[in-house]
Amino acid sequence: MPRAGLTPAAVVDAALRVVDRAGPASLTLAAVAAECGVATPSLYKHVAGLPELRSLLAARVLDDLTAAATSAVLGRSGDEALESLMRAYHAYATDNARRYALVPQRPDPDPSVASAAQRLVAVIFAVFKAYDLTDAQVVHATRVLRAAMHGFATLVSEGGFQMSEDLATTHAVLTATLKSLPPAARATA
Repeated sequence: MPRAGLTPAAVVDAALRVVDRAGPASLTLAAVAAECGVATPSLYKHVAGLPELRSLLAARVLDDLTAAATSAVLGRSGDEALESLMRAYHAYATDNARRYALVPQRPDPDPSVASAAQRLVAVIFAVFKAYDLTDAQVVHATRVLRAAMHGFATLVSEGGFQMSEDLATTHAVLTATLKSLPPAARATA
């Protein structure tokens, strides 16, 4: 009989606590079971195994990032929306660096992860559509944004920037650079 209160969502919550505490490499069914206070085989009543758990985690993290992005851009458009999106993305990815590391960097075959990723992309597309870009230009701008934001957040989280200059200023320069891209993208298509 499953432990009272233990659900797939509760298992995901426990797994996120394990990841938050010790990083993605620490994610094992044994660690999650210990966090839940159950024997490892008990988890199989709620998740099929570690691959399914990883997919559930990736979808949750993507949904959380999408919620942060959506909240940041709501009621904004153009440069204001783009700047808010970039700040929210950076804040989520750096404040939750260990969770963020669970986000797949290539298309995931799991439909729930793919759907969660598509919801995030839809928010970014909506921001760029306000610049009156073609569909192809929106794709290019989204790729540039993703590369810049993922790269910057990952480098910050991994301690990759060791020079003494202020990181917030560097992020402001990155934001200004990306804000200049949508008009440039119009000229290239």
